[in-house]
Amino acid sequence: MVNMLVLDDLDRGLIHALQVDARASFTLVADILGSSTQTVVRRYRRLSAQAGLRVVALPAPRSSGTHQWFVRLTAATRTAHDIAVALARRPDTSWVRLTSGGTEIVAIIHTTPTGPDAHALLLRDIPRTAGITAVSAHYLLHTYLGGPTAWRGRVDTLDAAQQARLRAESATGTGPGRDTSTTGTASEDPAYLLTDADRLLLDALRDDARLSYAELAAATGSTASTVSRRLAELRSRGALFFDVDIDPSLLGVTVSAFLWMQVAPSQLDTVATELAGHRELAVVAATTGPTNLVAHALCRDAEELHHYLTRKVALDAIARIETAPVLRTYKAAATLRIG
Repeated sequence: MVNMLVLDDLDRGLIHALQVDARASFTLVADILGSSTQTVVRRYRRLSAQAGLRVVALPAPRSSGTHQWFVRLTAATRTAHDIAVALARRPDTSWVRLTSGGTEIVAIIHTTPTGPDAHALLLRDIPRTAGITAVSAHYLLHTYLGGPTAWRGRVDTLDAAQQARLRAESATGTGPGRDTSTTGTASEDPAYLLTDADRLLLDALRDDARLSYAELAAATGSTASTVSRRLAELRSRGALFFDVDIDPSLLGVTVSAFLWMQVAPSQLDTVATELAGHRELAVVAATTGPTNLVAHALCRDAEELHHYLTRKVALDAIARIETAPVLRTYKAAATLRIG
């Protein structure tokens, strides 16, 4: 079982390296970690099989042409699980979690702004679902932490020199499908929208971002050279980003909670920027609604969450804060966690 697996420094270093560059070759990662390629490959396969490790590529919201909503659904305890499972299985959802005593479901829903099915899940499907007693939708305006920016608890193993070498050498390496663009986070081009060919490539990368160019070519009906150029362009435009998905409990987290905050608009950017620097948080985002700032906290235990709430996040500019403990995760960025 996942919770029986204990990660050592090599496992953590591998996870950190993949977060720095999801497509770095195992040979490069092994050299940086002072191990052998065979050992690193075995560790990767073990983490994938026993810890649910997934390396995925996701489209940047602007380039995908979609809007993102944090949706809070209140449901009867007897129906909440089934509703959460149904939401998790949909392609237009992510981060589906059960919170607040098992009666609230929090999910991110991706909607198209135009067309006959625009906002269909929000306006038609959810309100008609039996068992849902209340719905609150918060349009995601700006992400301060999350997405391409990883939670610090997942990227605290490699030192600065190791990270710098990984970025520098990966740029010209021969990993499972290295491109020649920079490995840092590119600024997203607001003018670029994904084409049908881009979406086909992203569909393959969403399942496994470490597929080789040959495998990506087979999945998309293209050629390896075309896929290489396409991926390099998408990365340089900031039209996609890579994410490493692994159960945070393996990294010492036993308490997870959403923090719904109300902040004066004039102070929102200042507060959100400060919170984005807190190690305890994995997500910080500005939204619409009566609570205009949401954060996702990952803590070692209840005492650490209490210390965080009373010592670090107790800012004068935050008028109100609601803490909703996460009881179960049904879906992460792209990975289902339902059996």
